[in-house]
Amino acid sequence: MITGLDHAVVLVRDIEAGIAGYQTLLGRAPAWRAQSNGAATAIFALDNTSLELMAPAGEGEAADRVRAALDKQGEGLASLAFGVDDIAKAHHRLTRLGLAPDEISDGASTDTAGHTLTWKRTRASAESTHGIRLFFLQRAERLARSEETTAASVVALDHLVIATPDPERTAALYGARLGLDMKLDRTIAALQTRFLFFKTGGLVFEVIHRTKDGRGDGPDKIYGVSWRVADIEATRARLLGAGLDVSEPREGRKPGTRVFTVRTGTFGVPTIVIQQGQREP
Repeated sequence: MITGLDHAVVLVRDIEAGIAGYQTLLGRAPAWRAQSNGAATAIFALDNTSLELMAPAGEGEAADRVRAALDKQGEGLASLAFGVDDIAKAHHRLTRLGLAPDEISDGASTDTAGHTLTWKRTRASAESTHGIRLFFLQRAERLARSEETTAASVVALDHLVIATPDPERTAALYGARLGLDMKLDRTIAALQTRFLFFKTGGLVFEVIHRTKDGRGDGPDKIYGVSWRVADIEATRARLLGAGLDVSEPREGRKPGTRVFTVRTGTFGVPTIVIQQGQREP
């Protein structure tokens, strides 16, 4: 059913500030810009997914929704959209799984150059997905990858982190019900954290649970992201040169990886940058 993560949505208060910030962070220009019903959007397309910025930009139903969400949660990650190859079959399966999807709707967006993209989509009920807004899209065509604006750019989304008070509940949703490939279930006692890793479409969903807090029934949260780069030292130097506050590089939890934290310029999204190590034959 699911072919990968089509895109993640980040809400920002000012679309121009958001574009400038993420163009600096990613080292790429947006592949798409549009405005409709009072909301402005910009999409950065990477190798394995896209990041969509959304901001209020006038009056309209969409602007009202975005402003309400910003007032409630502030800037940051707001929703996820999975790609599917057959929206009718996906809707049928979501219904059978008890995820109470909306009726399938047609969507379209026309960018500032006059090009139009179309899609069909549905959304699972937030109650059934433990508070996270999950959409499912079938696209007629995909965007070309965002052009590099500098060297040492971001290549792809390495992983996306979801924080949960109940790891069994969340594992059942993403693994058994949505069919993501579970790769690892690991508890690190020193960190008092359980990690569950699911893979789809060339990226990893990392579910984290703070074991010291016990299990609870509160909502899940889209917590943060990790951007993949080819040369971590070059990317860090570039971001430092752009005035961002970044940490020193350190070894990642996965053997052979190196990471650093980006502390500013992410619009409320906890962010690390990662370079994967060379895999043994």
